[in-house]
Amino acid sequence: MKISKVLILASLVCAASLADQIKIAGSSTVFPFSSYVAEEFSVVKNKKAPIVESIGTGGGFKAFCSASGKNGIDISNASRPMKMSEFEECLKNGIDDISGYMIGYDGIVFAQNKDNGSLNLTKEQIFLALAKEVPIDGKLVANQYKKWSDIDKNLPNKEISVYGPPTTSGTRDSFEEQLMQKASKKFKEYGYKSGKYSQIRDDGVYIPSGENDNLIIAKLAQNKNAFGIFGYGFLAENKDKIVAVAIDSVSPNENSVGDGSYELARSLYFYVKNSSKASNPDISEFIDLFVSESMIGNDGVLKSIGLIPLNKELFAKMQENVKNPTKLTKDMVKNSEILK
Repeated sequence: MKISKVLILASLVCAASLADQIKIAGSSTVFPFSSYVAEEFSVVKNKKAPIVESIGTGGGFKAFCSASGKNGIDISNASRPMKMSEFEECLKNGIDDISGYMIGYDGIVFAQNKDNGSLNLTKEQIFLALAKEVPIDGKLVANQYKKWSDIDKNLPNKEISVYGPPTTSGTRDSFEEQLMQKASKKFKEYGYKSGKYSQIRDDGVYIPSGENDNLIIAKLAQNKNAFGIFGYGFLAENKDKIVAVAIDSVSPNENSVGDGSYELARSLYFYVKNSSKASNPDISEFIDLFVSESMIGNDGVLKSIGLIPLNKELFAKMQENVKNPTKLTKDMVKNSEILK
């Protein structure tokens, strides 16, 4: 009987401890930045480090919107804005007080083994390599391109093999929107789908590689014929192994991503349940640290691991948003906004 009481007490203590520990899930791109801040939070505040999981932007929002309280996710990392369907799922489950924060910029890179040297591809060439259907002789047919040189004789004579994010990934969503859909505008054969076509081939040429982008880096280090799709931060951390392809003659770097001249630039976010903040003061302290000058400022430490800082105006707005959080509304979600 005594043992039972001890076990019950230990379980209650453990449950209380986990309930107080901040739980974060979502984007693999934001994961390294969030993890760094979590570790710093533990050291600086002398508290348990938040639990951070890399399950993709879509997976993060699914977990975030499925439950509140001690069983739910407090913060959802995202490499794209929340979708209306995700917001409505939150509302359906009684999660209606959410605030969003932009932490900086990132670029989606198309990279290869460093030993291959530099390469320039157009959006259209990448599109033709990856689209499920391609225009040939005025008709759309199943993609028959096996080698890059099949698309353009001036491209490398090697098989098309691309490791990329799964459908749960915000990086995949952004890639489909910013490259696939835009490139489809160049081909009249897509008709009413022009500017909307984003279907990626599923014949083994494109290889979904999970939410751990470091695995893609490892595969590129071993396979000189392959390309990979992931966030700029992973490129910045692995320049000894990989090199980014220039897209339409623009290479991804801090300047081209920050000023938007690199067309696959995007913003990074995290979303917070304000009910979690109210019940756990640690969350407010974590947010304060995350959006601080020392973390995401122009000379912040996250810049050294690949985060492209916000400009001064947006950084000031984010600071103000932390002091006076904006509650997310349907109109804001519809317009992909986090600030009124």
